[in-house]
Amino acid sequence: MTMKKASMVIDKQFIISEVDKRIYGSFIEHLGRAVYGGIYEPTHPKADEHGFRQDVVELVQGLQVPIVRYPGGNMVSAYNWEDGVGPKEERPRRLELAWRTIETNEVGTNEFIDWAQKVGTEVMMAVNLGTRGIDAARNFIEYCNHPGGTYWSDLRKQHGYEQPHAIKTWCLGNEMDGPWQIGHKTADEYGRLAVETAKAMRLVDPTIELVACGSSHSKMPTFPEWEAITLDHTYEHVDYISLHQYFANPDNDSANYLAGALQMDSFIKTVISTCDYIKAKKRSKKQINLSFDEWNVWYHSHGDTRKIEPWTIAPPQLEDHYNFEDALLVGSLLITFLKHADRVKVACLAQLVNVIAPIMTENNGAAWKQTIYYPYMHASLYGRGLSLQPVISSPLFDTKDFTDVPYIDSAVVYNEELEEVTIFIINRHLEESVHLNCDVRSFEDYNVIEHLVLEHDDLKAVNTKHKQTVKPHSNGKATIKDGTLETLVSHLSWNVIRMKK
Repeated sequence: MTMKKASMVIDKQFIISEVDKRIYGSFIEHLGRAVYGGIYEPTHPKADEHGFRQDVVELVQGLQVPIVRYPGGNMVSAYNWEDGVGPKEERPRRLELAWRTIETNEVGTNEFIDWAQKVGTEVMMAVNLGTRGIDAARNFIEYCNHPGGTYWSDLRKQHGYEQPHAIKTWCLGNEMDGPWQIGHKTADEYGRLAVETAKAMRLVDPTIELVACGSSHSKMPTFPEWEAITLDHTYEHVDYISLHQYFANPDNDSANYLAGALQMDSFIKTVISTCDYIKAKKRSKKQINLSFDEWNVWYHSHGDTRKIEPWTIAPPQLEDHYNFEDALLVGSLLITFLKHADRVKVACLAQLVNVIAPIMTENNGAAWKQTIYYPYMHASLYGRGLSLQPVISSPLFDTKDFTDVPYIDSAVVYNEELEEVTIFIINRHLEESVHLNCDVRSFEDYNVIEHLVLEHDDLKAVNTKHKQTVKPHSNGKATIKDGTLETLVSHLSWNVIRMKK
């Protein structure tokens, strides 16, 4: 049997864009055990003086997460931000309607800011445009960002925060196109509310960036008309439009599942073209970029939430246990973001801890890395710099939903300052390795310093608190000779090849 072969050319002149580090962002919602029992558990033996779990802090720091979206998600559409500030003993318990739990409000805006500083990340804050609107949003940004001398900013100072939080990026609601959303709106209703809220918030702080709600996913019946109508109202007053997409393998069709990045690619291209249509329609010089602020694999826990008793505190909701093939797909989705680095400027893996997350914990117990932790970590650590366009020639395959899927997919990031190049490669072939020949003559005197590989002989292998069954090794065989990089890319593998001058 003849071995499959692929070729690639990478050149330092083939620049897509500078990578915005925020594409490696994540998300914490007041949902399940993301906050209570996840990042915050005062009774845990590794909790600090503020109640934050230090073992979780360390795992988050290992990812170098640049931005975290908060506090939702569906939860934000009925959230009163005032409930989560001030003395904890005076904060109300509320019925949390999105997930039908009790919200204790022990953790709110200020506590989350403290946690974000502890892990070294920025906060991407969402405002409630479901049950609330302009007034609550302008008060909230005054509380967070205004220096002082006014009611809300002085209240922040009374709560122990002399300096403003200076939150830069704000989401104008969440998934307002979804009938499941509390305060669901038509595109015109949302667009009008979003633009007036944006104008008021910018009057308080002109330095902020704003994200308008796009469609909840690409199969919504209103997609992409929702984007067009929303942007028709908001175009000159927002900076980004959001995209949300989750992936699943309910039919256990691994080949079709691993081709899912093609669907994400199509989604991104459609939203870009819709943004640019409105730009042309308005004769605008402004470019709207994309905030892919919810994405992940989500299907293992479907149905579990219906078994949970309503109105409990922090029940175990949406706790997917990820397997090896999920990690492969997550790697290919990260490659897709890098290929669109010119327009995708923010992306949030949803979510960060316990709830469809790379990090899992047990209450008063261990914390551990799920399989998807590793490609996410590799991309965040080594995917900073200029995204280059690789020219790839790969054998193709077809699946139930996709045609002409390349077995080999890749993204390349060039860090000029460090004189490093990182090549991310995935091989989707279920059975065969592929011999890859890569022209790297543009990078004279560069050598391979590391070739990380994530592979496993069982696609359904998972990690547990007892054992990291799926984890990367550094025994990849990439070599460079006479301007050509060669390697054997194992079947079903995620590869990180790092070159340095």
